[in-house]
Amino acid sequence: MSAPTTQRNIPIARPVTGEAEAEAAKRPIMSGWLTQGPEVAGFEQEFAALVGAKHACALSNCTTALHLALLAVGVKAGDEVITVSHSYIATANCIRYCNAEPVFIDIDPATSNMDPALIEPAITKKTRAILCVHQMGMPCDIRAIVAVGKKHGIPVVEDAACASGSTYVFDGKTEHVGRPHGDIAAFSFHPRKVISTGDGGMLTTSNPDFDAQFKLLRQHGMSINDRVRHGSKEVVFEEHSVLGYNYRMTDIQAAVGREQIKRLPGIVETRRRLAGRYRDVLGDISGLGLPFEPSWARSNWQSFSVRLPDGVEQKKAMQFLLDRGIASRRGIMNSHREVPYHRAKPYDLPHSEAAQDRRIILPLYPQMTDEEQDYVSAGLHDACRALGS
Repeated sequence: MSAPTTQRNIPIARPVTGEAEAEAAKRPIMSGWLTQGPEVAGFEQEFAALVGAKHACALSNCTTALHLALLAVGVKAGDEVITVSHSYIATANCIRYCNAEPVFIDIDPATSNMDPALIEPAITKKTRAILCVHQMGMPCDIRAIVAVGKKHGIPVVEDAACASGSTYVFDGKTEHVGRPHGDIAAFSFHPRKVISTGDGGMLTTSNPDFDAQFKLLRQHGMSINDRVRHGSKEVVFEEHSVLGYNYRMTDIQAAVGREQIKRLPGIVETRRRLAGRYRDVLGDISGLGLPFEPSWARSNWQSFSVRLPDGVEQKKAMQFLLDRGIASRRGIMNSHREVPYHRAKPYDLPHSEAAQDRRIILPLYPQMTDEEQDYVSAGLHDACRALGS
């Protein structure tokens, strides 16, 4: 293995922020209203308009968003929620927060998303919800998943943490993930996501009762929100009639988010161009599995994941790249392999486990130059040649 002549430092991701976000954050700082005020309300309205949802509720992160979504559809102690293990552990954790149990089913190896054909066999008398994931920004087969849910009267919650800006064709129309076609969709604005507020989350729904419940529970179950109280010409006293949580988003985050929404179309366009270019420059690596995008889906390419050729060990390939200054990540984790989800009877999730063990995620961010992408490609070519059996 010969070392490259020029060393780089190429991260796995890089948020797109600038003076517009800095100026936006200044607004609430100078106003003195720093948390869950007019900026949060504006962010909610603009995000709802973006995805075509009737309602949106901003929260502290996507995990808290998923928690409230499951509570809203009635998940409680002793219930089961059908989901995938092949997702960040927060997907499974939010089910446990409801004192319910995740029932893991396998993924479609082509898309790394929930295999809809496996949902119905997993349904029991305890099944309270289906929690699907738009993994790495690739839209899952929501039409098929919702059809199963409706057949059995089971709500569908979409973990759309990675899917801001992703779209699909539904009944001949192009629609944003988050409209939603399930009951509720949850988004993340972590820095690894396509748009970011530092951290933060959003729930979208067509159900006004769900939206009212989200906005009640996110602020300790307080009956009157801050904007109403501060705008009232009369003294009002709030009540706390239900157990709530401190899941609020700050106005500083929301102000940044409003600028990020403006950037989103350009960010997605650039990411799609880079994903297409990766296909071109990596297509000649023998045995390398490139990601699949269904004809009805338009991914935001939050991540670009490849399956390594047989005989190329994942960790060694990642170290090979890191030695050349190229960051990578292993395939998406499997929650059932983590201690909190161990059980006596092994799970039968071969495609999920193979995706974790045989795939790596390559750097992809809008600021990436063609030269940097060529450098990543050259590194992966060299790794596969050097490590292949």
